[in-house]
Amino acid sequence: MRKKVKPTRPALTPAIRHIRQDIGALDWVCAGTLLKRWKLCGRSNCRCAQDPAARHGPYYEWSRRHNGRFVHSLLSAQQAQTVARAISNHKRILALLAQWRGETTRALKLQTSAK
Repeated sequence: MRKKVKPTRPALTPAIRHIRQDIGALDWVCAGTLLKRWKLCGRSNCRCAQDPAARHGPYYEWSRRHNGRFVHSLLSAQQAQTVARAISNHKRILALLAQWRGETTRALKLQTSAK
């Protein structure tokens, strides 16, 4: 009976370990765009019709894709803060993944040139 040989996994570089820790430290993550808007109500006798500084708002609108369609949601100020942080974290993860790909490519090139 032949013994199964477990494939060896190359050791992670310190840079990749650091990237993985950074990704693991993030909490909320979502994609999309957050807008802060002031609106006109459409009534001619309202103060917002005469004075642009008196518009209604701010309103926070989160736009994103879900199942291939654009979805828009109105948020409270507190929800908007959470979504803004989650969008920022999403962008950070994308940047870290790009670094991880680069580090992996560099490590693989070093590994193949050493053989």
